[in-house]
Amino acid sequence: MSPLFAKVWMRNCRVWRKYMTASLIGNLGQPLLFLGAMGFGLRGEITDIGGLTYLQFIAPGLVTSAVMYSAAFETTYGSYTRLSTQRTFEAILMTLLTPRDLALGEITWGATKGIISGLVMFAVFPLFGIMPAATSVFLFPVLFLEGMAFASLGLMMTSLARNYEFFNYFTSLFITPLFLFSGIFFPLENLTPWIQSVMKTLPLAHVVETSRVLCYGGSMGDVLFGVTVTAFHAAAFTWIATLLLRRRLIT
Repeated sequence: MSPLFAKVWMRNCRVWRKYMTASLIGNLGQPLLFLGAMGFGLRGEITDIGGLTYLQFIAPGLVTSAVMYSAAFETTYGSYTRLSTQRTFEAILMTLLTPRDLALGEITWGATKGIISGLVMFAVFPLFGIMPAATSVFLFPVLFLEGMAFASLGLMMTSLARNYEFFNYFTSLFITPLFLFSGIFFPLENLTPWIQSVMKTLPLAHVVETSRVLCYGGSMGDVLFGVTVTAFHAAAFTWIATLLLRRRLIT
């Protein structure tokens, strides 16, 4: 793997530092609102789930949703702006960098933004009275893999998009359903077996379950399986996104 992709990462990082406060507020607003509104608002109405209060139950999943939103939005709206409006990609390809370097730089930057959002979200847990176990430190590499997967999916959409409205399909028909049906707000085990099977094919579902186990304890076998699935998604989606972006830039 060429180290030149790091130059793309650094370029995006330097630009982001100029507006990082607004960016973090935008990415974290929805997960924090759900944590407060549903965690506090419904905790008296919902019994404990697996020994966890409802607030504790949804918190790890909302961290993963913050990563998903931040990574995916960076490589859709952000990358498309650099591709089409600002024509930054054209300027980058005038250097020694290849489309592959450009794709990897965009994806790793999207994953970085994702994990930053996840870390900030995780850091506010004590304010809500949530104290995760020490094993939660192993959650952060998993979140980075998740960020790679969703940043790649976002870049795939950018490679196909002809305008900003195209991303409404991605957000409304993919990202929002993942947020609602990946086990963040209810245990998937409560569903009928065939629906469980469908839901567990969603790329966010395994990350949600893994994050919950790492935060509160559980089967390490489940963690290993979740990490393996997430790593596979990250690798496969990165490969596809790289091919699609190369085709978009060369044709």
